[in-house]
Amino acid sequence: MKSITKKDIKLSKRRTDSHKGDNGLVLAVGGSKDFVGAIALAGLAALRSGCDLVKIIAPEKAAWAINAYSPDLMTLKLNGKHFRLNHFNIVKKEMKKYGVLLIGNGIGLNEQSKKFCRKTVKEIKKFKVIDADAIKSISMNNCENSIITPHSRELRYFLINSRINRKIINQINDEKNIVKKSELIKKITQKFLNHNNVILLKGKTDAIISKDEIFFVKGGNPGMTRGGTGDVLAGLCAGFLAQSKDLMQSSINASYFNKKIGDILLKKKKGFTYLASDMAEEIKNVISRSS
Repeated sequence: MKSITKKDIKLSKRRTDSHKGDNGLVLAVGGSKDFVGAIALAGLAALRSGCDLVKIIAPEKAAWAINAYSPDLMTLKLNGKHFRLNHFNIVKKEMKKYGVLLIGNGIGLNEQSKKFCRKTVKEIKKFKVIDADAIKSISMNNCENSIITPHSRELRYFLINSRINRKIINQINDEKNIVKKSELIKKITQKFLNHNNVILLKGKTDAIISKDEIFFVKGGNPGMTRGGTGDVLAGLCAGFLAQSKDLMQSSINASYFNKKIGDILLKKKKGFTYLASDMAEEIKNVISRSS
């Protein structure tokens, strides 16, 4: 069992003569009339990781709320309350300027949003971080060059969509040993992993699974079951990936720092009162100490 420690963390170095955009650009696609905060938290986490710029594409009311929440996040405002399939061309055009696509946070599960996610993930060939409802919408045939960040229920949706035998899915779901569970996942997703994809399975111990190896990240606490902590993790993945272009290292960094932040806040707040927004704010302190 290969457990990640601080010595495994590698942060991208900034050149002293770098210009805006040289340290990574993230296009974050998500949000809906019902879920505004998720994509904002993910966007702020990506910025805090050190990338230069994050632009959020969201339905117009969600995008205006995000602008009011943070002046650091740019937005592109879409007509309507939810993503629709015809929004794909807008995302495709914008992605010409960006290195990483982050998709899924707060996007919802109506049929149009699901169709939009499937088409976007399949057609965009650049680096991607796929989280939340986008994971529930796609299958193994849909993507390459991606980090997907499921918890156990989202992984189940993903495997069902991929037409994996239900007995095998139940076997994975029932397996309590994280090493054995990860090995099972690696075995049945090998074709997916071979297309330059990484699975970051969130849990008490995170498992980071690639075609060649599996790493485990311990730490964290039950306070991290609070809504939004996974959005922070996805944002960290996207921000690190925009800087390094390394799927595995970005997953390692994001998982390690996310759990570390949760443990620091547990002590600072003297209990489980901390919020996902506290985690996004704490990123700057933890990463600065590791630089």
